[in-house]
Amino acid sequence: MGSNITLTAADGHSFSAYRADPTGNIKGGLVVIQEIFGVNGHMRDVTDRFATAGYVSVCPAILDRTQRDVELGYTPEDIDKAKALRANVSYEEALSDISACRDLLTKEGHSVGIVGYCWGGSLSWAAATQLDGFKVAVSYYGGDVPNMADAKPNCPVMFHFGSEDQGIPLDKVEIVKQKQPDSPLYIYQGAGHGFSCDARGSFHPESAQLAGERTAEFIANNI
Repeated sequence: MGSNITLTAADGHSFSAYRADPTGNIKGGLVVIQEIFGVNGHMRDVTDRFATAGYVSVCPAILDRTQRDVELGYTPEDIDKAKALRANVSYEEALSDISACRDLLTKEGHSVGIVGYCWGGSLSWAAATQLDGFKVAVSYYGGDVPNMADAKPNCPVMFHFGSEDQGIPLDKVEIVKQKQPDSPLYIYQGAGHGFSCDARGSFHPESAQLAGERTAEFIANNI
């Protein structure tokens, strides 16, 4: 459905992004932020689904900062490699790439939102608090969100967490809930990290569907 484009960040870095456009009426634009595994088949599928829902959707290859064309799976070896690659990309660099995607969509006349998963969940929160120009943000199981929970968002934000996420224990989720009382936050019982990804062993279909419905409504109401 989509295709690869090339964008340039403010610091001069050139990177790839996967873009998918609606075939019908356009509701707005979305920046879709990857997990740590690159813009792989799953992330392209997620981006396509948002386009089908009516949003011009762009998923930046943020790992181009350290290695081009990263497409990893979800084996233990892939996870180790992904963590190493992600560690070489700073938040400042990632936000610069995200800004370039936002600017592209804004220049085309779209109201712009952002949604991210895993690493992208943390980045979507960082973008909502450190960047202007987003109308709405959705964060799925962002591990760094509790550490940044004191920040003030510049747009409405929704959070999704799994009750069985070993990397984000519920006491950490509670910090986010207490520090961001005006942001809807959902905890999905029986769901672990990556519960929305149908390519992972942790996929939790019921939670993924409910989170997806909530996300769709939240974006539509705010973009």
